[in-house]
Amino acid sequence: MTKHTRKLLKIQTSLFQNDGQSTQLANQFADQWLTANPGGEIVSRNLAASPVPHLDLERFQALNSDPAERTPEQQDVVDFSNTLIEEIREADTLVFGIPMYNFSVPSSLHAYFDHIARAGVTFQYTENGPQGLLTGKRAYVVITRGGLYGEDHAQTNFIRQFLGFIGINEVEFIYAEGLAMGDESRNGALSAARERLSQLA
Repeated sequence: MTKHTRKLLKIQTSLFQNDGQSTQLANQFADQWLTANPGGEIVSRNLAASPVPHLDLERFQALNSDPAERTPEQQDVVDFSNTLIEEIREADTLVFGIPMYNFSVPSSLHAYFDHIARAGVTFQYTENGPQGLLTGKRAYVVITRGGLYGEDHAQTNFIRQFLGFIGINEVEFIYAEGLAMGDESRNGALSAARERLSQLA
C-alpha cells in the first residue's frame, strides 16, 4: 500500500505578496510544517499574483450548467473551479495568510471562495441543513490587522462560517493586530504571532 504523502495548501492574499506580513507569517508556518513533516508537500496559491476572476453571470451559469449541455467556454470555467477544489481536497492542512482590508477579507479571497462553494461538489443540502463535503482537514488562518478588533469580528466570523460550510470545522485563528499603531505595537504583535505559529506547527 502506498504511503500517503501529507500535503499543505498555502493560500496567500496580501496585495504586497511576499512582503506582506500575513504572507510572511503563513510562510513561517509552512516552513515549520515541512520540518515537522519530512517528505511532505506544500502547494501554494497566490491570489494576488494570480487572481481568481470575480463571479459574474456567465461564470455563475457555467458553474451551475448541465454537464451534457456545457459550451467549451463553460467547461473551462468548471475545470478551473475543479482545480481549486482539488487542491483543497488533496490537502491535509491549509494555512491562509489574510490581511484585513476595509473590515473584511481581500476581494481576491472572496472570489476564490465563490468558485469553491458548489452544491453537490463541496457541500450538499440535507433535511438538516447544508453539509460540507471537504472534511477531515485542519485549517490555520493567519489574520493581520492595522487596528485592534479581536476574535468576535465579522471578518473572523465570515471565514469560520465559510470553511465550516464546506466541511472544514477544525480552524485555528492566529492574529497579529495593531500593526499600524506604532513600532512597539507592531513588533510585539508579530512576535506573539510567530511564537504562536511555532507552537502550532
